[in-house]
Amino acid sequence: EPPSILNALEVKGRTPKLVLEVAQHLGENTVRTIAMDGTEGLVRGQEVVDTKTSIKVPVGPKTLGRIINVIGEPIDERGPVETESKSPIHQEAPEFAEMNVDQEILETGIKVVDLLAPYTKGGKIGLFGGAGVGKTVLIMELINNVALTHGGYSVFAGVGERTREGNDFYHEMIASKVISLKDDSSKVALVYGQMNEPPGARARVALTGLTVAEYFRDQEGQDVLLFIDNIFRFTQAGSEVSALLGRIPSAVGYQPTLATDMGTMQERITTTKKGSITSVQAIFVPADDLTDPAPATTFAHLDAMTVLSRAISEL
Repeated sequence: EPPSILNALEVKGRTPKLVLEVAQHLGENTVRTIAMDGTEGLVRGQEVVDTKTSIKVPVGPKTLGRIINVIGEPIDERGPVETESKSPIHQEAPEFAEMNVDQEILETGIKVVDLLAPYTKGGKIGLFGGAGVGKTVLIMELINNVALTHGGYSVFAGVGERTREGNDFYHEMIASKVISLKDDSSKVALVYGQMNEPPGARARVALTGLTVAEYFRDQEGQDVLLFIDNIFRFTQAGSEVSALLGRIPSAVGYQPTLATDMGTMQERITTTKKGSITSVQAIFVPADDLTDPAPATTFAHLDAMTVLSRAISEL
């Protein structure tokens, strides 16, 4: 019988490992899948194995200080990530009864934010802005201030952004001792699926980062910081995949499942009675239009919004 939807399939005899995620059942024992890496050199009749589960990624303290990709493989050339457990990237959001509603202010050390528009601990923070107004710069500053003083664990998910920025960020983290190459004192786990990746990887890498953060919240009772740069690229990748699957586009050419895709991910980023995830998300605003469906869909999910102004950035 055909593999279930969202199951991970592995192509045999191929390096690097190619994982395919089942997206549609076409009938007659045929499924349509989304590749998590380039498909160059694939041939008809190649053997594919059903893993009987969705994509599983390594989770736990051993991921700290390492860079993994969407399928949980290390991409920092420092050997395998040997964790005790792996978690599937598709999971249900916590039950209503498990949620925690205490409100506490998160001090960011950025005066204009703390004074005028403070962020909540365990909340979701959106940094909105068009191209080149400083979303990534601000997120780096927040990581620097909050992650260093917070002392807990952080997870950074680079979704469809520049590889150069990912590289700079990694080296900055090493320089500021948040990542230690010598011992186990690293405080941040990095999950990258940058611009050069196929849409399947970019549409799933945010879930991989979230799964790593959920482990620290649920199993270790930590207050985790989750940084995602950039949520728009997650939506954009979803739109590319949707077009490839032949779905009829909705407003402005986005996928008809835009609100569902966003909701499925955002509902998992929450504070429970075990621990919290405070997330800071950079959100690109296409053509500086906040009414575009992609940024507009995220509004409903956020607790705090900081909109960066092009007029001010050009002063």
